[in-house]
Amino acid sequence: MRIKWFSFVRVTGLFLVLFYHFFKQAFPGGFIGVDVFFTFSGYLITALLIDEHARHKTIDLLGFLKRRFYRIVPPLVIMVLVTLPFTLLIRKDFVADIGHQVASVIGFTTNLYEILTGSSYESQFIPHLFVHTWSLAIEVHFYLFWGILIWLLSRKIKQPKQFRGIIFLISLGLFFTSFLTMFIRAFFVSNFSVIYFSTLSHIYPFFLGAIFATISGISETTGRFKKNVMLWDTRRVIIYIALSAALLLLLGFILDFNSIITYLFGFVLASLFTAVMVYSSRVLNDKTPNIKEPVLITYLADTSYGVYLFHWPLYIIFGQLMPNWLAVVFTLLFSFIFASLSYYVLEPYIAGKQPAFLGLEINLNAYKKWLYACLGVLAAIVFGILATAPKVGNFETSLLVDSLNQAENSLNRTHTLAAGDASAISDITVIGDSVALRSSSAFSELLPEAQVDAAVSRNFENAYEIYQNHITNNSLSKTVIIAVGVNSLEDYKNKIKQFVDALPKGHRLIFVTPYNAKDDRIPSVRDYELELAKQYNYVTVADWYETAVSHPDIWAGSDGVHYSDSSNSEGANLYVDTIKKAIARSAKNPAKGEAAE
Repeated sequence: MRIKWFSFVRVTGLFLVLFYHFFKQAFPGGFIGVDVFFTFSGYLITALLIDEHARHKTIDLLGFLKRRFYRIVPPLVIMVLVTLPFTLLIRKDFVADIGHQVASVIGFTTNLYEILTGSSYESQFIPHLFVHTWSLAIEVHFYLFWGILIWLLSRKIKQPKQFRGIIFLISLGLFFTSFLTMFIRAFFVSNFSVIYFSTLSHIYPFFLGAIFATISGISETTGRFKKNVMLWDTRRVIIYIALSAALLLLLGFILDFNSIITYLFGFVLASLFTAVMVYSSRVLNDKTPNIKEPVLITYLADTSYGVYLFHWPLYIIFGQLMPNWLAVVFTLLFSFIFASLSYYVLEPYIAGKQPAFLGLEINLNAYKKWLYACLGVLAAIVFGILATAPKVGNFETSLLVDSLNQAENSLNRTHTLAAGDASAISDITVIGDSVALRSSSAFSELLPEAQVDAAVSRNFENAYEIYQNHITNNSLSKTVIIAVGVNSLEDYKNKIKQFVDALPKGHRLIFVTPYNAKDDRIPSVRDYELELAKQYNYVTVADWYETAVSHPDIWAGSDGVHYSDSSNSEGANLYVDTIKKAIARSAKNPAKGEAAE
């Protein structure tokens, strides 16, 4: 039994994810699209299992797992086989350690892989091609756990109402357990990706969907639900659906992945709005028996899973080859083509069913040899890529070397201080992100007196914590350089201003303007830092943004944040030289408290 208007729920989740990935700066909270899918899946699976128990007084666990296998695994394998050959068009950094990534995808442990490798979901560089399958891993974990648990319950409980009631209570308990895990852990983690990827803390949307399944249902519905179908007029139900979708869209505009508010309230609100949308869609199905669902919406819903699988790796690959708008066009085109072939042709064929598209049957038997030949060629290419892929990419290798250089320089300064030569310790400290880290060799050559403390993915909050520790320990250099800004831009004015307000007297502050060719918020950050430099004579700006724009040659083949490998030396020298010139200008101005501000 297909519930007609459920397609709108699937399409809403898909569009949220696509908008987020394609236009993250304009739609920073679209990652909640995954929670839409989670909640809907929890509802659908639970309702179907309740229906099966009502009909047969038992659950066919093997049949359940078989259905899940044919729906999930074939398109997943097809996605890996189809997308990996596209990586031959881009540099090998994107297939570094790809063997472990593929193993995690097939083993449904991508979320664990991302946690164990310390990955950030919103990494600014070299994103994993299959990171999006973290959600599929949690979904499969839910299917296995929930299927087995309900099967065990079905062996003990035969009364449908009691069975439904027990599932309601268990769902309620598991929902609060998982939600509180995310809520509490949010106060104690420095990297929110850890709880975002976690099965334990991010599985609760499934159980919220399960709760709503027990109070409505699909074939076997509750008395209260039937009354609502009679009492609610169609206009009211449509308003509920539209309002839920609008609220989800609003969350997409206002939520920030790196804000604790998202983990305390954002995800649970997204799940609640989705549950209301699902329930209302179920009511609308019964109130509109003679109205057909639009064909386009049905098609988008049918292919939503495939499009979700294909779009991310294709977007990453095309994004390296062309402007963003063109990458979006090519990604959508190929994603829908591959998803359609997978859903309407290959998946039914693999499951032993008759492939059909728009009511037209497709006979693949005449093309068996060609089909198997294509799969064989794709498999050979994929195995070749897996066999030749580097363990670590050039970019990450460069960052590792820079980290070691930075550690060595810090160690040398420590030894000098221990020997009593305090004058050899620099009175300049650079607190920076991965761009500063990548320039460590240039710092050693062009600005050896500077003490560089840089790290990957460092944002304003992380930098301020280090800054404040130096102030507390009376170890703050006379000139402090803040070289961060691309990793977290929410509320950037207050985050930047706190450095100025906390600066002790007798010190100077230099801001390095951030640069990200793909983020249109960066110029506003630069403008604000320039305003501060005009307002406070002890604040200076090292305008890396202007330098970056003036030297487009250093960005060829880069991610738009880190200058390219081919221009590593030139880019690093330009970066450090920009800071060096700012230090010279700063020295000509009084420190804080030395003259009228």
